Amino acid sequence: MREFLIPPPRDAEAAEFQNLWGAWALVTPVDVAEILGDIGVPWWIAGGWAIDAWTGTRREHSDVDASMFRSDLPALRAAARGRLHIWAAGSDGIRPVDDRLPDLPESADGVWLRADARSPWLIDVLLNPDRHGQWVNRRDPTMVAPLDEVTWIAGDGIRYLEPELVLIFKAKQGRPKDRVDLERTWPELNAAQRAAVRNYVSDHYPEHEWLPLVQ
Repeated sequence: MREFLIPPPRDAEAAEFQNLWGAWALVTPVDVAEILGDIGVPWWIAGGWAIDAWTGTRREHSDVDASMFRSDLPALRAAARGRLHIWAAGSDGIRPVDDRLPDLPESADGVWLRADARSPWLIDVLLNPDRHGQWVNRRDPTMVAPLDEVTWIAGDGIRYLEPELVLIFKAKQGRPKDRVDLERTWPELNAAQRAAVRNYVSDHYPEHEWLPLVQ
């Protein structure tokens, strides 16, 4: 596997994290496709990279948000065997996922991938719940839909989360970069997509600072 650029820590908190857990490489969606290889199950990109793909604009990124169904973890393990180490990551910390400990702890909502302990982390894969193969909003389990309705495939062959759903997830934290993503995406959304963002934010975060922007 080729070497990836390791950017310097962006602040003291990131430096402390890196000293404790290790560095993260700078990876793009195209890199994710290369790293995962022929995994045989669907995976998709969310977050700011998905906004880039939808709008045709670009901002700086410090990571990439990849997702797949939690039930497809065995396929990921098979594809990674001999190439990548998989670690469960969640509120209780991280630990290896291997033949000795093949099952994820309940607290783990994702896995981290790297070549070995001397190499940087490459991908943080969020393990999304599904219901009979359909996508489920992990923050609102009443939202269930076929994967093809909540994702789209770009010209590069990579599957991305629909932009209105990216914004719905970003609303919880509402960081400066999330507002930038909202502002560059809003003009590119149709009426139904705008209504989805507006209704979700008003229902779940009635005092959110985005509300005046999504009317």
